[in-house]
Amino acid sequence: MTISREILRFVTISMIIMVLLVKPMHSFSQSTVTQSAVDPLAIQLNEIRWGRPGGGNGFPIGVQTSRQGIDLETGGITYYAKFPAGSHFDLHWHTHDEFVVVVSGELTVVLGDESHNLNVGSYVVIPGKLIHSWDVPIQGGDAIILVRRAGSADFNFVHK
Repeated sequence: MTISREILRFVTISMIIMVLLVKPMHSFSQSTVTQSAVDPLAIQLNEIRWGRPGGGNGFPIGVQTSRQGIDLETGGITYYAKFPAGSHFDLHWHTHDEFVVVVSGELTVVLGDESHNLNVGSYVVIPGKLIHSWDVPIQGGDAIILVRRAGSADFNFVHK
């Protein structure tokens, strides 16, 4: 009987320890889930509210943008940019990395010394401080890209 009591005691103590440890860990994991500062967003391309056409001084004439969000920690923005057919974005660089997806049209990006022809679905990573430019062919219509920046936006044009 001594063995049975010892086993019963061991099982009972084990169960109490399990309840004491598992329940607080479960409660802790649930109580530490916090609400994100980011609002949910799902948007169709035809729902985008574009800013007024701008450009000049290195920026493509007629370019339009639509900011979608901002990273509160880094200051990096996410936005759509629409470049008119036949437009050119002069050589420039940014302090922070830039991540781009082509969502409409065709364009060419020059990254350093390499030129890349892009179409819908293309993904581009532009490391900070890499000199680059964009060109949209005149025959292909407007091009729209979705851009996410790893930090605040800056444009540093390279004058040759």
